[in-house]
Amino acid sequence: MANRFSDTLFQLIHSLEKSEKRHFKLYIKRSSTKEDLKIVQLFDALDKLADYDEKSLLKKLPGTEKPQLSNLKTHLYKQILASLRLLKSADSIDLQLNEMFDYAHILYKKGLFQQSLRLLDRAKETAKANQKFNFLVQVLALEKRIETLHITHSMQMRAQQLSAESSEILNRVNMVARLSNLALLVYSWYIQNGHARNEKDELRIREYVEEHLPSDAWQQTGFYERLYLYQSYNWYAFVRQDFLMYYRYSQKWLDLFEEQPLMVRVETGHYIKALHNLLNAHFDLRNYRKFQLVLQKFEDFSQTDRVRENDNFRIQSFVYITTAKINQVFMKGTFREGLLMVPEIEEHLTEYDLFIDRHRILVLNYKIASLYFGAGDYDTCIDYLQRIINDQGDLRNDLQCYARVLHLMAHYELGNFDLMESLTKSVYRFMAKRERLTKVEEEMFRFLRTSFHTSRSSMRAEFEKFLEKIRTFEGSRYEARAFAYLDLVSWVESKVSQRPMSDIIAEKYRKNKRSSMQAA
Repeated sequence: MANRFSDTLFQLIHSLEKSEKRHFKLYIKRSSTKEDLKIVQLFDALDKLADYDEKSLLKKLPGTEKPQLSNLKTHLYKQILASLRLLKSADSIDLQLNEMFDYAHILYKKGLFQQSLRLLDRAKETAKANQKFNFLVQVLALEKRIETLHITHSMQMRAQQLSAESSEILNRVNMVARLSNLALLVYSWYIQNGHARNEKDELRIREYVEEHLPSDAWQQTGFYERLYLYQSYNWYAFVRQDFLMYYRYSQKWLDLFEEQPLMVRVETGHYIKALHNLLNAHFDLRNYRKFQLVLQKFEDFSQTDRVRENDNFRIQSFVYITTAKINQVFMKGTFREGLLMVPEIEEHLTEYDLFIDRHRILVLNYKIASLYFGAGDYDTCIDYLQRIINDQGDLRNDLQCYARVLHLMAHYELGNFDLMESLTKSVYRFMAKRERLTKVEEEMFRFLRTSFHTSRSSMRAEFEKFLEKIRTFEGSRYEARAFAYLDLVSWVESKVSQRPMSDIIAEKYRKNKRSSMQAA
């Protein structure tokens, strides 16, 4: 069976926009050698294939034997990248800086040292303005090589200056590297493990952060140093489910870009991530009004040329804005309205299949399943949950656990009691094996096990007892994830009041919205 994305060249070609394909053709026509004409034929053949299949590909290339195909593909891949580099250079500070350095290096090789140094000075100015300190390391290295090996009539003035510059830049690069490593590793901990589920987890993550945090981290004033410091504590707070702390560092992260607007263009991906995390923080804290303001700001930004003309930023914005809009449905209880988004979401997921990582797809599947659960369509909810349960990856153990719990609740709602007893035992074993059980979940499994032997007429009273028990855990950080993933309280309240879950949530939303407006 053909694998659609098994070939890197096939992936690259199918990721190209129409303008990028047109530019490639114009770029190749400038040389028009016999070899180039062959790679244009290969380009067109791959572009028309729906799935990568080498046998089908060779049939579309008369005169090309299998041994030749590998070399042609390698040549085509390099030429496409060269074309994209030329097309995208005006839009990328990194590409512009590398181009300037390449030209300076060529001038150096030609023996035109003064010209090379002048170009390096311009590159340094641009790099400093955009805080590209990693790039400055190689610029300073070339400057020192020129000054050391050749007489430029500036040695006395330049020696101390270059030495001081190098020391300063290396210190900054080292600090940024240490803080970015910490941010990455804390985020990785969350992707692998989810939230801290007990004091042991919290102690482990706290000790890890303290061990790897540079002693003078809080004295740093540079953009990148503060960016990665705030990111580290942002994820640290999220892992601990300290949502107020999570909000504070999400806001600090975004405020960096408000202080230095130029960096929005330089680090657009980090800016988009800051908006996403701040939206999540407002959702966790149920800050309805602020949530709406940030979402509108995000949607406005997603319509700018900077986002629309960049595949990565456009897709990243789609994923995060979609997540936010679903979260907004969860806050308002408008599940049936939320379902209207699903066809468009599915269409974009298919369109962006090549680009979106499995972790994001799992999260969106869980959120869509939750929409169907809230709307009372439990069969479709189960279909979406099966996509997560059947996934063989090792990402997000917490998501795997809650997918199974929601799956169990959906079967409960459908009245599939013949399955419930064995299914409950299976889910309980799955979560216990991974040490994922919280007190709320223990209570839930206890309730479900007893419900098999409870008459329908007595169930309301049992739900009331269950509600009273789980409400005692609402203030506990270690239990927060159970309420965040499932809104278990609203579900049980709907059973007690015998009203739809959507009505319960909508009522809470209206009440909290009024309180928020009065406070404002």
